[in-house]
This record gives sequence, structure tokens and C-alpha cells, in this order.
Amino acid sequence: MKNLKINNRFTAELPADPDESNETRQVTNALFSYVNPTKPANPQLIHASETVAELVGISKDEIQSESFLSAFSGKEVLPETRPYALCYAGHQFGNWAGQLGDGRAINLTEVEHNNQFFTLQLKGAGKTPYSRTADGLAVLRSSIREYLCAEAMFYLGVPTTRSLSLMLSGDEVLRDILYNGNPAYEKGAIVCRVAPSFIRFGSFEMITSRNELKNLKQFVEYTIQHYFPEIEGEPKDQYVQFFQKVADTTREMILHWQRVGFVHGVMNTDNMSIHGITIDYGPYGWLENYDPNWTPNTTDSQNRRYRFGNQPQVAQWNLYQLANALYPLINDAKPLENILESFIKKFNSDYKEMFLSKLGIFTSIETDSEFITDLEENLQLSETDMTIFFRNLNRIKKEDSVENAFEKIKDAFYIPKEIANNVLENWTSWFSSYLKRLQAEKLSDEERIAKMNTINPKYVLRNYMAQLSIDAADQGDFSLVSELYSLLQKPYDEQPEMEKWFAKRPDWARSKVGCSMLSCSS
Repeated sequence: MKNLKINNRFTAELPADPDESNETRQVTNALFSYVNPTKPANPQLIHASETVAELVGISKDEIQSESFLSAFSGKEVLPETRPYALCYAGHQFGNWAGQLGDGRAINLTEVEHNNQFFTLQLKGAGKTPYSRTADGLAVLRSSIREYLCAEAMFYLGVPTTRSLSLMLSGDEVLRDILYNGNPAYEKGAIVCRVAPSFIRFGSFEMITSRNELKNLKQFVEYTIQHYFPEIEGEPKDQYVQFFQKVADTTREMILHWQRVGFVHGVMNTDNMSIHGITIDYGPYGWLENYDPNWTPNTTDSQNRRYRFGNQPQVAQWNLYQLANALYPLINDAKPLENILESFIKKFNSDYKEMFLSKLGIFTSIETDSEFITDLEENLQLSETDMTIFFRNLNRIKKEDSVENAFEKIKDAFYIPKEIANNVLENWTSWFSSYLKRLQAEKLSDEERIAKMNTINPKYVLRNYMAQLSIDAADQGDFSLVSELYSLLQKPYDEQPEMEKWFAKRPDWARSKVGCSMLSCSS
């Protein structure tokens, strides 16, 4: 990594934990703790992204080098760097959890390349002062899911962290996959994640909760200076502008989640980035059948706080907590309240425009909300695959009859025999309205379809697909990881040779572990 330009602004400018022992403890008056990764027994590179490597200043040839393997498995520390773990707190499932921190993530360094800054972070690299009762390690199944998903999201156009590398550690890790008292050893693995920074809402919550207001001011000003340099004005105005920026980018991120049917599964405040990017891929999932009440998280199965349809509201709730953390610097609730109150209003407006664009409708009329609501209700009358339904709308032409239009999307139904009687009547009524809307559009069929195909993906990382790659990898076969990685780089393209992945969830995946719901440690 001869061209890596190390520039550790975070550790150089912010207060460090003076205790450098790697023991679980409460850390006060510090934003991070120095800690080295646990050396892996026998690291092995499974996959690496040439695109992400180039992004941070690593050449294609260097990926296959021993130095790359050592650095991004945690075997050796990069020269002139001091790895560290972040100290932050958070609300988990709506409840204050106090100090959390990087329990199984270690930041290797910051690098600068092409006038951009990136933090390189290992997930699964071992114990830190924030690991609590855990070992800080990660298993192969969760690492594959994270590695593939971050890149899948990027190519879908969803703001996200990136994945640089996926490695086996050579160690066995004990995990109880179902939390049912049956732990078993699994293969250990390490992912290198890349982001502008890994600063979270909970980073500010931690400082304010301890009344460390000097550190809070220093941290907010550091964040504005380095990540929001366009913000200017008096200090209090800058703090409000900062909150507005975070609210705006968070809204845009959630809008993309809803567009592609992604469910994060664990939207705790410690899993919310101040950059408005998706971080911490744990028990995520894509909607198979269109069900706004679905959550992929077993821990959330009772209250369904983090269900698909509730993600905008949870984002707003999380922003409330960030506002509370910033308030001591502003001492005026009104500007923060205004931003929070406008969040859902702006989201709903944007959501309507986004949803219509998925239908190939780019002009608005007064009855749009009712039109959208009718479709969302129809999609729930019988199990209807979200990805297939919206993608197959590109087959419909303005001159189609209602019967022909409906025929072109029927592959999206999991139980076709249920599409009868009142259900069929509802669909017939909606498609009648839909065809009238298409006929009123100025765009030609070809122009409209071309736009729709940049909005509605054909391929997403369904849980059963990820699980198939995990099952193969567990047997030493990483070819499916590579195949899915290639597939997901072009999610909007037809890719005829990959058509097998444009399919509804198979019946065997309905209840298979890893294919429906997952635990937070998955």
C-alpha cells in the first residue's frame, strides 16, 4: 500500500482515552480508545473490491499482496497509524442503553485520496474496551452478508458504507445463532468497511449524557469543519445548519430504502450515521412480498419497531435524540423543532414523487395519494413480490388493455389462485386507472420504460441468495460470493445470463434460518 496517504485527523484533533489497556470499562472524557486488532491465526482473502481499493488509493496489484492481507486482516498495523475504537452511546429499540461503542469494530486509519477522506475500519477484528461481554469477533455468515450488502446498496444508488475486503481469520468463533442455548463454532471472518467517517448520532448522545459540554462543542465543530465545510456563520447557526444537513441526508437515505424495499432491521441511534449513509448491516432484508409490517430482526418480532413501513418515523425519532444531544450548544429548541416537524412533511412529499416514478408517472395530479394508497393496499391482498411487480411494470404499454397489463405483472404473485373475486376486481380497477395515467404521460413508452429501469431494480440481495452463498462458502466454495458480487454491480441491467436470480423467494426459504428473520448477531 505504498500510495496510501495516511491522515489521522480524528485521533490527532480529538480527546483520546488515556487508559490504553484493552479491558472492558466505562470511558469518560474521550471520543475513542487506542486498541490493536487481535492477530488472526491464518488469514485468507476471500474477495476484495478493486473499485473501492482504487477509491482509497490501493492499486489492483496490491490487493493480492501479503501486505494487503496482513493490514486488512488485522495481522499487522499499517506504518504510522494507531488503530482505535470509537466511544458512543445510543437508544436501542427506543430505550437508552448508555455507553456502547465499537465492540467489534476497529478503525485502522484515515486516508486521503483525490481530495477525499476515508476511514478504513475492520469489523470482527477482536475485543475492544467497548466489547462488554463479547469477543469482538465476527463469523463468516454475517461478514458475507455485510460485504455483499454494502456494495449492493452502492450500486442501487443508496447512500452506504463501502466494502473493501472480506477475509477468513483462520479462527473458530463460538456463536448461538438462534439464541436458544445451542452455541456452535463457526468460521471467523473480517470485513474492511470504508466510509467518510463512522461518526453516529450516538457519538453526540454519549458526550451530552455525561455533560461533557466542552468535548461536545469541540466534536461538533470538528465534524462541521471536516465533513460539512460549506456550513458558515455564527457558531449557533452552524450547529443548526449541521442538524439540518443530517436531517436532509437521512431523509434521502430512507427514501432510497423505501424505493428498493430495503429494511435495515436495527435502526438504533448508534446505527445512524451523521453522513446519511447506511451503516451496520446486521439483520437486514429486502421485502419479498410487499408487507409494510415486516421486520427481518428476530429481536424486533414482537413490537416490530423497525418494520419496513415505520422506517421514516423511526428516522425522525432518532433525529429527535440527536437534537437533544445538540441542544446544550444551541439553547433554543425552536429551530430544531422546525427541522424535526418538517422532516415527515418533506419525506411524504418526496415519497409520493418517488412512488409515482416507480410507476412511470412523472406528472402529478390531485388524486395521487389515493392512487398510491390503493396500490399499496392491493399489493397486500395476496403475497406480491415487490421487486418483480415494480420491475415488470416496464412491460406495459399505453395501448394495452387492462387484461393484458395485468397479465404482464402476474408473475409477481406467490399464490396466483388467490387473485380472484374481490381481489381481482380491485386489481382490475387499479389497472384501469393506471393505464389512463400512462396515456396522459407525455413520454413515449420507450422513454418512460428507460426511466423506470433506472428506478426499479431487477436484482436485489434477497436473504435466500445471501444464504446460498454462505452455505457454499462454509464448505470452502466462494464462487457464489463472486457471482453475486458481479450480479449486484449492475442491478438495473437485464443480465440475461443471471435471469435465475430474478425470481420469487423459493418455498424452502420461508422458514430456513438466515432466509427469513435474523438475530442482531447474524
